[in-house]
Amino acid sequence: MINSDNMKALYIIVTAGFSEQVVEYVRSVGATGATIINARGVSALHKEIMGISVDREKEIILTLTDAETADKIVEAVNKNEAFKSEAHGICFTLPVMKAVGIGHGHSENKDSDK
Repeated sequence: MINSDNMKALYIIVTAGFSEQVVEYVRSVGATGATIINARGVSALHKEIMGISVDREKEIILTLTDAETADKIVEAVNKNEAFKSEAHGICFTLPVMKAVGIGHGHSENKDSDK
């Protein structure tokens, strides 16, 4: 188990079809990998066509990274106009207190190197 006050979970939510571009972009800024999750968005602008509810298909890109890289990615995403206009993106981070199964393909413990 990794105890890390320096690790963040970075979430980026975009309109379906933009996740691959976003993953390439965040990798170019420093992310090492990502998980793409299919989702469905519901908002105040909910649409109904002929009595059928139409919700926007979304994709969530999740990556775990150190705080410095996460901050660089958030700043880069914020400056990217295509992200704002075409993908209708939302980006935020959450702190990660403990993690298992990340690193070199197996569980790690920060104190195991001692």
